Amino acid sequence: MPHTPDTAKEFEFTRRDFERVRALIYRRAGISLADSKQEMVYSRLARRLRATGIAVFANYLDELEAGRMDHEWESFTNALTTNLTSFFREAHHFPLLADHAVAARARHGGQLNIWCSASSTGEEPYSIAMTMCEAFGTLRPPVNIVATDIDTNVLATAAEGIYGMERVDKLEPERLRKFFLRGKGSQAGMARVRPELRNLVSFRQLNLQDADWRLSGSFDAIFCRNVMIYFDKETQRKILARFVPLMKPDALLFAGHSENFLYVSDALRLRGKTVYELNHA
Repeated sequence: MPHTPDTAKEFEFTRRDFERVRALIYRRAGISLADSKQEMVYSRLARRLRATGIAVFANYLDELEAGRMDHEWESFTNALTTNLTSFFREAHHFPLLADHAVAARARHGGQLNIWCSASSTGEEPYSIAMTMCEAFGTLRPPVNIVATDIDTNVLATAAEGIYGMERVDKLEPERLRKFFLRGKGSQAGMARVRPELRNLVSFRQLNLQDADWRLSGSFDAIFCRNVMIYFDKETQRKILARFVPLMKPDALLFAGHSENFLYVSDALRLRGKTVYELNHA
């Protein structure tokens, strides 16, 4: 295929440029971009060229690869990650989580630890927090939720915990009343998670490709939903192998609706619909 630019575009973006982007984001974040993502990549990275004042894609990528724009790596990675989320997405997981948490607390006592490994803008970890509040009948349940994401922009939104009403209007009225504060004046049309809910979640940046995740202890549940679909099978295998020692013997691992870990790891067995537990056999 000839490396010809699309003259209708603001910037020249050849197939070779696209292949370089694919290689860079794979090395950086383990993300495998399909051939069909070329237009998406152009659209998202064109913003970075404007922001950096670089007029040629090849030059932008040269600067990244040469280490002359180390500060830009974060923006490059943020631009190419997808953040589709909503409160109580894949709702069948949350009653199972509630039952599991209450049983685990009864068996072991102490604090429960849950890791949300792709927290995006916060809807998933806050849904976990609401579930724990309801399961234990208190705004201060015995749980610590670690919420991580590779994208620092979405983490900032998550930590702030402020959402437009269109993001929360599908919640049951009782949940909305109990867990959110409605904005007034200049904040009209917005909703903020209650401080008690926010205090249950610790947000931090984490790349699942990093050699050291800097996580201590073990978890009663790990949410890794709709993340593995962006990785090839070998990357999936490596990440799942690193999850296993972080899971308590009776821990649960929650996956996305289109993900199947049984073909990747024999350390796990299916517990329910897209929910896994350790295979002790």
